[in-house]
Amino acid sequence: MMCLAMWNLLKKGKIVANPESIVILYGGVGSEREVSLVSGESIGKALAVNFEVELVRLDADALPDSINAQRSIVFPALHGAFGEDGRLQELLEAAGIVYCGSASVASKLCMAKDLTKMIAREQGIGVPEAMVFDGTDVPRADAVIETLGSSLVIKPTDQGSSVGLYFTEHRSALGVTLSQIHSGNWLIEQRIRGRELTVGVLKGTAMGVVEIVSSSGVYDYTAKYTAGSTEYRYPAKLEPELEALIKAQAEVLFDACGCRDFARIDFLLDGAQLYFLEINTLPGLTATSLLPKSAYCAGLDFESLARELVAPAIERFAARRIKGFGE
Repeated sequence: MMCLAMWNLLKKGKIVANPESIVILYGGVGSEREVSLVSGESIGKALAVNFEVELVRLDADALPDSINAQRSIVFPALHGAFGEDGRLQELLEAAGIVYCGSASVASKLCMAKDLTKMIAREQGIGVPEAMVFDGTDVPRADAVIETLGSSLVIKPTDQGSSVGLYFTEHRSALGVTLSQIHSGNWLIEQRIRGRELTVGVLKGTAMGVVEIVSSSGVYDYTAKYTAGSTEYRYPAKLEPELEALIKAQAEVLFDACGCRDFARIDFLLDGAQLYFLEINTLPGLTATSLLPKSAYCAGLDFESLARELVAPAIERFAARRIKGFGE
């Protein structure tokens, strides 16, 4: 419990418990660098309305030495490798730096699509039938089809933004695709043709459900980042019971995977059957990205969402500062 003298010092401004600035790390050297650059600049502009912001572009998989753990918190605006796979979070934790988003263990877990699907199954949440393999030991096409059928989706287990995403409908196409894989960890799953849905989760509570309608029928990298190629419906037109189910499953997955602060969770809906796809612990953060669309359904504009995204980390920073003054 905080003593009266310390509380009086806080009120008089003698003790500054909140961070002086928010450092936004963005860029990186992975395949999602360009997306991250846009996210970093967009969230930086939104946060600058209410906070002192410093944009730090990363051009290597390393933590900058300039971050002062006693004065600043970090907002990681990196997607995919290094930023979203737990490695950056491990470095921040080792340096004693408070940061936004899920901790290193949950970040690493959620980057592995096969592991999050395993957790979904344990929670009684539907997932497409699938198999995983190492790029150095690629399965035979006939064996895959015998197990999963011929309509398939092939993707890395640890990439985002639909990087390395393939669709195959017959044996010859599957054989060609598999012959091009020589490294990495991969997931092959049955292709579900249904409605693509996503929901943002903020501090454990699901926001609005967004429906994604790609003109090509495939929500791949091109569909995500080519203007006019995809329609977004938010809130999605759903029966109340189904909307409630999607939100409930998103909250269960957020908790079961150990996420914190915020995330975006993707589903497919085939008739009445809902399938979990993946969790994005650092989703796109431009004003037109999916997470802000979900937040808009909950009454939050982009600037309001930005404040909410950093609020838990500010609280963690303040709690640590106050505890430090009390010791």
